[in-house]
Amino acid sequence: MQMELRKSFQFEAAHRLPRLPRSHKCRRLHGHSFKVEIAIAGPCDPRLGWLMDYADISRAFKPIHDRLDHRYLNQVPGLANPTSENIAAWIWRRLKPRLPLLTEIVIAETCSARCVYRGPDRPAAA
Repeated sequence: MQMELRKSFQFEAAHRLPRLPRSHKCRRLHGHSFKVEIAIAGPCDPRLGWLMDYADISRAFKPIHDRLDHRYLNQVPGLANPTSENIAAWIWRRLKPRLPLLTEIVIAETCSARCVYRGPDRPAAA
C-alpha cells in the first residue's frame, strides 16, 4: 500500500531580495515566520503499519532548520537571493540524501503565499 506523509516545521528568519527593483518592498530587509512542509512517499511497511517514523523526518531536517532559524538568510551560503523558490530548492538539495523518499517541499512565507518544489527537472530526452 502506497502512502504519503507530511510533516511541518517553522523557522523565523530575515531576508531581502536584492535582485528586485529598488522600489519593491521585498528588496528591503524584512522577516517572516516561514513554514516548511516536507512530504515523503513510498510503500507502507506491512509489519509496522507505517511508512516512516515522523521522528526520523524531524531528525533529518534538524541540521537544516538550525542553519535557517533566526538567521539573516542572505548570509547563509547558497542563499544570496533567498526567494521562497530558492529556499525550497536549497532545502531539497540538503534533505534528499537524508530522506530518499522525499517528494515535495512546501515553503510558506505568509499564511496566504507558498511555493511547492518537487525536485529537480528530469534531464531532457536525447
